[in-house]
Amino acid sequence: MNSQIDFSGRPFHFIGIGGIGMSALAYVLTKRQLPVSGSDLRPNQITRKLESLGAHIFSRQEASNLEFFRPQESADGIVLNSPEKLPVDKSNLPQVICSTAINTSNLEYKAAIELGCPILHRSDVLAALIADYYSIAVAGTHGKTTTSSMIGYMLWQAGLDPTILVGGEVNAWEGNARLGESKYLVAEADESDGSLVKHAPAIGIITNIELDHPDHYETLDEVVETFQKFAEGCQILVGSIDCDTVRDRLNPNISYSLHPDTGADYTVTNIDYRADGTTALVWEKGKALGVLNLQLLSRHNLSNALAAVAVGRALGLEFGEIAKGIATFEGARRRFEFRGEAAGITFIDDYAHHPSEIRATLAAARLQARPGQRVVAIFQPHRYSRTLTFLEEFSESFTHADLVVLTDIYSAGEPDLGQINGEQLAAEIGKQHQQVIYQPTLSSVCEFLLSNLRSGDLALFLGAGNLNQAIPEVIATLREPAKATS
Repeated sequence: MNSQIDFSGRPFHFIGIGGIGMSALAYVLTKRQLPVSGSDLRPNQITRKLESLGAHIFSRQEASNLEFFRPQESADGIVLNSPEKLPVDKSNLPQVICSTAINTSNLEYKAAIELGCPILHRSDVLAALIADYYSIAVAGTHGKTTTSSMIGYMLWQAGLDPTILVGGEVNAWEGNARLGESKYLVAEADESDGSLVKHAPAIGIITNIELDHPDHYETLDEVVETFQKFAEGCQILVGSIDCDTVRDRLNPNISYSLHPDTGADYTVTNIDYRADGTTALVWEKGKALGVLNLQLLSRHNLSNALAAVAVGRALGLEFGEIAKGIATFEGARRRFEFRGEAAGITFIDDYAHHPSEIRATLAAARLQARPGQRVVAIFQPHRYSRTLTFLEEFSESFTHADLVVLTDIYSAGEPDLGQINGEQLAAEIGKQHQQVIYQPTLSSVCEFLLSNLRSGDLALFLGAGNLNQAIPEVIATLREPAKATS
């Protein structure tokens, strides 16, 4: 176990506790009956859930939050939550957890340093939890959330009762984490800031490798080096050899592929991609295991399911148990998530923000679309650095859309250096696509959609920012046309 982390009862305080990765950790620690507190500028359903479980949530990131941990003498002994500046017992100070998004100018962060709190990255807590269990960690540029959620769900359905931490919310366990009672833990492992190298799971999965975070990595070689170090820490490495980089630069102990001629340990034939799901015959080292049915669409999700099959078999599960679990897995939220229907228009929300992800998601949408049904892609670019680096790739990613609507770039905290904007990206996509519309704000996107969407459209909202906040407004207005014209 990571010696920096104390799971014996010392408090944890998360700066930015509402984030998808931070909140999953906070949930598991709270369910393990450890003292947890945290702050977030935007309270949400996740922070409210944590609060209901006993975590103390601050609605602002202020230095005064740390006063919560100064002791106060009372008739009952030492209690927390005292505003008085009494002497501090440093052994009882909280372990302060930050993500990469928290910088040194944050007032709460500075107060924690001045108080003498141990400051740790969220990946340190995840690494300690991974070391505390028999862990399965899912890494890769794309497909991490779906694959880790699917594996967690499969093990849960097979009665293995895993602890699960993923980067998306799953209806099956009503959130982004669950605490199990067994030795198994399934976690999504993120490469974006290089912290992937801290994790040493029993089983590691690498779905694919691409350059996706040019704010942290300058070249693909740097990304590969991070994955190679992660691979060295895995007792068993499972990898997709459909990705050239995984095949050529890593040496998985267990391989999987959608193509039988690759010689992978796990592969498929008799594939049927349908509008309501996917079916395939699964092979294990040349022997037919049986038919796999999944509700998720398109080839990228079949690949994710094959990774789950490989993990299940490595853990000794019968194929029937594996297939039964995968067949009922509905996916994670914001992964081709159905958000509703209004005026004959279907609304889908998807987290895709890299050119490869957009291409795969739109291919799935085209598969689902009925003859004559328009696929309308509404896209919010995520980060200036990513948009600039992949400008050409973005321009070629929307071929499966009939209409493309772009808004301006979601900065995700990056400074605008004036090198790229949403309108320039729209112009580049317009060189490859006949119908591209630029709307600079979310409100103008809503106005355009209300005027231009038509019955039968499949409206697909793409991006990792806040674009999906527009979906409820558009649906509500379409359902109450009288209100829209009053």
